[in-house]
Amino acid sequence: MSVRFTLRQLEYLVAVGQVGSVTLAAERMNVSAPSISIALAQLEAELGLPLFIRKHTQGMTVTPAGREIIREAIATLAAARTLSNLAEDFHGTIKGSLNLGCLLTFAQILVPRLRRSFIDLHPDVAFHQTETHQAALIKGMLDGTLDVALTYDLALPPDLTFIDLGKLPPFVTVPAGHPLTRLETVTIADLAGYPLVLLDLPYSTDYFLSLFEKAGVKPQIAERSGDMGVVRALVANGFGFSITNFRPVTDMAPDGGKLAFLPLAGPTRPMQIGLLCRKGAGSSMTVQAFIDHAKTELERILPSMILRA
Repeated sequence: MSVRFTLRQLEYLVAVGQVGSVTLAAERMNVSAPSISIALAQLEAELGLPLFIRKHTQGMTVTPAGREIIREAIATLAAARTLSNLAEDFHGTIKGSLNLGCLLTFAQILVPRLRRSFIDLHPDVAFHQTETHQAALIKGMLDGTLDVALTYDLALPPDLTFIDLGKLPPFVTVPAGHPLTRLETVTIADLAGYPLVLLDLPYSTDYFLSLFEKAGVKPQIAERSGDMGVVRALVANGFGFSITNFRPVTDMAPDGGKLAFLPLAGPTRPMQIGLLCRKGAGSSMTVQAFIDHAKTELERILPSMILRA
């Protein structure tokens, strides 16, 4: 049997399989939802298999056959990118697609300027970005949907390579006028008795709580959020302090509230920020060009984002 389908159909299939929704997949891929629905229907007709169970109010559920097809589709797309990269290498050009993932806690500060400066140098590259938490970044790197990720050295599997770009020590964020602002630096012990607004993300949460555990202090968690902007707004409005490693560009929360930043003294482990890539990713000229560009740009940018004791 001759099976006819396109790589674009496979990309749509994988995207819907990952998010469980045509609408969300369309937003992520910057295409219309009907385009994805039509492509999936054509693919199912060509394969003669139902790949999803469609539930009007609950999105799309992958069928057992669909799970196997998606697994093979991911491998096929990875092989297609390898062929494209090989052709680029022979032509000596930087073009094709680049799928960058970034930890959402600092994506809004770093990704737009990195993207702008990179595509100004290499306008033929089709640049795609994803902002998400650490667990999803690692999954994207392992299944081949991401080419490179900008993130921290949290729970990294051995079959990925981490290119260290610098240390980011933790610091404390409090509302302007908080009693702790009378101190030049604070310790974990100084924070005992104050409510904590916890940035609650996979792996990140464990890191922040480990700072208290090592100091023998039990944190008083008042609020949790997986959105850094919400965390900063809660802090600015007096719901507690927060701990993070990446200093924002201004001292204003998203709602306009004023924040203050205090260095955290003591034996606290800094986070290592860097680029996560698959072993051998340097064989792609486009990926290697981005890695080299990001190294240069971040060496210039990162010092202003660090709050030192």
